[in-house]
This record gives sequence, C-alpha cells and structure tokens, in this order.
Amino acid sequence: MFRINKLTDYAVVLLVDMARTSRVRAAHDIAAETGVPAPTVAKVMKALVRGGLVRSTRGASGGYGLARPAERIAVSDMIEALEGPIAMTACVDSAEDCCEREAYCPMAGHWNRVNVAVRTALDGITLADMAKDAMPPAWMTPVVPRRSGAGTGAQTAPAPMEPNV
Repeated sequence: MFRINKLTDYAVVLLVDMARTSRVRAAHDIAAETGVPAPTVAKVMKALVRGGLVRSTRGASGGYGLARPAERIAVSDMIEALEGPIAMTACVDSAEDCCEREAYCPMAGHWNRVNVAVRTALDGITLADMAKDAMPPAWMTPVVPRRSGAGTGAQTAPAPMEPNV
C-alpha cells in the first residue's frame, strides 16, 4: 500500500487550516485550533518553512503564514516538503540510486509512466481545493438544538470552545 507518513498527514491538516484562516498565527494557536499537539506543529512547521510553503515571522505579532497563495500550493508540494521527491520506486529516471539489476530488468523505464501519472494527479489538486472541501474539526462543530419529549421545549447543549488535547 502506498501511504504518506503521519507527519505529512499532519502537514496537510495544518496547511488546510492555514488556508482557511489566512492569517499569521503562533504555533500554539495553530495547535489549539487544529487539535494537533504543539510539539508536532513546531516540527512540521520547520519542515514546511524549509520546503518554502510556510513563512515564519518573529516578534509580538509573528507566527506562521502561507508563503504563497493556496491556489499555488499543490498536494505534491506538501508531500515533497515532508518526504522528499515523489517516486513510486527507486528506479525512475530521476533516481540517484540504481538497482544492480537495472541493466536487464524487464520493468526498466516502465515505472516512469506510473510515476508521471501519480505526479500529475498530485500536481492537479491544490491546497485551495482541499481547503474549500474541508470540514472543520468535530470539536469546532456547533451543537444543533434538539427537542426532547412533547411540551418540554428545546434543549441545547453548549458548543465546546477548546479541543481536548
């Protein structure tokens, strides 16, 4: 199974949140709003800054913000910022490491087509696409008033204000 790692998954969650709010925020605020633990937010943000997707600003009004518009950040950019170049196998044209069987491998060159198809698909979806379809975290969803029994009136549970982290 082809699967991104947990830190990349967190990176996408954080980037989607940043795209939806579009303001500079401190790591602890991002952690509180997303439910991702603060140490993980700090670690992921460092990688995203190195990858050129997020900018960091120091000072009293500092924090993290997107380095470019969400429409110009592809899913492939997010994955590469955390995991490096996207390749289905080590034997694609751009690979630095070669297999000792490369000279007589029947699959030589064929994985490149698969790699290009995967890359094209990941390039075609942007952070803006993901942010517009994203649901807010469950703890942020307001509680809908519910009726209980005839004649007792509506009862409303209070909406939670902060995540349980």
